Formats: sequence, structure tokens, C-alpha cells
Amino acid sequence: MVDAQACLFSQLFRSFDQDSGSFQKYILAYILLARNGEILKKVRESMCRELYRSGLDLIGQKKRCPAVKKQPGSDYNGQRSEDSLLPGLHDDIALDCLAWARRSDYPSLACLSKRFNLLIGSGYLYRLRRQLGIIEHWVYLACSLMPWEAFDPNRQRWMRLPRMPCDECFSYADKESLAVGTQLLVFGRELTGFAIWMYCLVRRNWSRCPSMNLSRCLFGSGSSGEIAIVAGGSNKNGHVLKCAELYNSELGTWETLPDMNLPRKMCSGFFMDGKFYVIGGMSSHTDSLTCGEEYNLETRMWKRIRNMYPGGNRATQSPPLVAVVNNQLYAADQAINVVKKYDKVNNTWNVVKPLPVRADSYNGWGLAFKACGDKLLVIGGHRGPQGEVIVLHSWCPEEGNTGPEWDVLAVRERAGAFVYNCAVMGC
Repeated sequence: MVDAQACLFSQLFRSFDQDSGSFQKYILAYILLARNGEILKKVRESMCRELYRSGLDLIGQKKRCPAVKKQPGSDYNGQRSEDSLLPGLHDDIALDCLAWARRSDYPSLACLSKRFNLLIGSGYLYRLRRQLGIIEHWVYLACSLMPWEAFDPNRQRWMRLPRMPCDECFSYADKESLAVGTQLLVFGRELTGFAIWMYCLVRRNWSRCPSMNLSRCLFGSGSSGEIAIVAGGSNKNGHVLKCAELYNSELGTWETLPDMNLPRKMCSGFFMDGKFYVIGGMSSHTDSLTCGEEYNLETRMWKRIRNMYPGGNRATQSPPLVAVVNNQLYAADQAINVVKKYDKVNNTWNVVKPLPVRADSYNGWGLAFKACGDKLLVIGGHRGPQGEVIVLHSWCPEEGNTGPEWDVLAVRERAGAFVYNCAVMGC
């Protein structure tokens, strides 16, 4: 059904010229919006509200005033006029409907009119989506034989990102990635030193991100909504750090946070229960850490948690492979190829499920272990008769299936067999 709607949209769009009327634009927009069942529900609710308001107007009990929506810092405002976004609906209601559209359709919606283009390019719909609690999770991957690509799990759709305009040194050097708000940050080294490239989902292009107050690599990081925290790492001279910084994607600024209790590099970070955690890592080139640290954003204090990551990780291993689903912490054990769940009360780990791939083949490198909504993702390479492919495995912990089976979410052919970077963006 979705394919038929997409085909109809394509045919209609080619047949309309620049003088097409608002009714034709409405038909095009409706085709896109109708892909999501929630849209139809919202439209019905909106129409019922409008009928109620119209009835009150007729009997003189209520006067309807044009609502003006203006977002500070953007050029878009949703004032009602004859050139309404969706004919027959007031703009405040139309905006709610558009917020429920799949964000993969936003580029197509931007083609309908200058007003749609201005709306999509302002980023206002993403802010409205946050207010309405609408979240779609996309997976961003960089594998050995392809540049960055985005994968939409809901539509099983792959989208290639524009090529990053970085120098050759950055292209071939080791990199780290982080998704925050509507931005994908990629950290690495250029000829002149550390650099951060940012892909903006709203503008659909790459640009340089402001540098950290203290540039670093091999740090632990995690994001929650529009903020992200990076902690620890190693500076350009190889010195292990215990400092941390907070990035605000709305403002594009870095804020220095209080130092951790211990310096650490090659660690992992994550948000859980509204707090930021750092786990594992190395305090020097030879000393492994088994403790974790918890940062309280309200009190701005770090608390050390002893034996939070028993066994630690060696210098040849990847940083801990951890992910948080519904405020529950999971880890992929690189040594015995199993998924473990963290017991917050007893500060212990329990085996819950075998991994669908061999994590011990490269000491955890080349494998992604991520949270994607209410699912865990394990993304790794596979060599078969048809060549090298990347396989996305998924499992929903709440379903209680602890057997060996994982759902195969997608297979990306001719993508190599090694995942260099992976991030999941929810917006």
C-alpha cells in the first residue's frame, strides 16, 4: 500500500506545473500524511474540534482568533492566510498533522510550495515533535566500503548522506560518532589537529561543529534529547583525562563540567534514569578500570560506583559495548559472546541471551551494540557466498525471549564486513 501511494505521489508530482492550485498541493500532502495511520486519527480529531469551534461561532458563544505560531530564531511563522498549509484546516492544526508525518517524507513535503520549504527548513517541526512526544529512531552507519548511510527501521529504507567535505587525514583516521538532537557528530583528526564534523538533519548537509574546550579522543559519550556529555579520553599528547563537557545541540555550545574522580580513556558513556554514567576504560596504557562513575546533572557531582564493570577491558579490546533500553542497562560481553543485563540494586550482571554474531573475533571491534527505541541492535559483518554484508539484528527485551533467536531487521549488501562507526538518532 505504501509503495502504491509513493508511486501515485510521483506521478501526480510530475504532472503538476508551477501554477498548480492549493487543492493539488493538498492532495500531494495528504498522500504523504496518509502513510502514517496516526495522521488520519489526528486529522479526524482536528476536524471534530473545528466543527465544534464553528458551531460555537454560529451561536455567538465564541470568537475564533487567528493563531500565530512563531519560533524564535527561525524565519517560519504559521499565520493563517488564503495560502494555508492544508486547505480546510487552520495552520495550528495542520502543523500538528505535519509533525506526525514520517520525517523521511519531509524532503518531499518541502517540494510542495515555498511555504512548505520554509517550514521544513526552519526545523520548527522537529521542535514541535519533541513537544508532542513523537520520536522516530534512525540508525547511522559508516562501514568499510561505503560512506555514511542512514537506515529507517520503520520503512526499511536506506538513505546515503552527502559526502563529508573533510581532508584525507580525517577520512582515514579512527573516528568516533555521537547523535544528539537532530545532529550527527563525527570526531576525528585532521592534518591540523582534532576536528568535529556535524551532519544537520534539518539542512541535510555537513559543516564544522564548534570544538570542545579541551579537544580529545577515545572518550566516553552519551546523549539525551538535545544534550550530550563527553567524559575522559586522551589529549593530543596522549595524556589520559578526567575532565568532561556538555554539548547543547540547540545552542551549538560546549560547557565544561566538574572533573570525574578518576582519569580514563577507551571508556563508554550513557544516560540512565536521568543521570549520565561512564563505565570501564583504562586509567593508563596498562591499567584497566572496573569501576563506573555517575554524574548528577542537578547537583553537578560525580559518584564512583565500585566494580560496576567487573573484569574491565584490555588495551586491545574495544570500549565496553553497552546500551540502555527503557532505563535498563545491557552489555555485549566480548569474551563469551553473550548479552548481559545490569542489576542496579545488587550492582551485578546477569546473562540474558547469546549474541547473534561473534564479538570475540576482533575483540569487540567492528561491531555495533546500540539501543533503538525499545529494541537492542547488534550490527555486524558477515561473509557469505554472495560476498560481504552488514546485518542488523534486533531484539525487544520486554518480549522476554531469552533464546538464541534474534530478528534480522535488515541486510545491507556490498557494504563490507566491518562497522567503523554507528549512532542512533531519535527525533
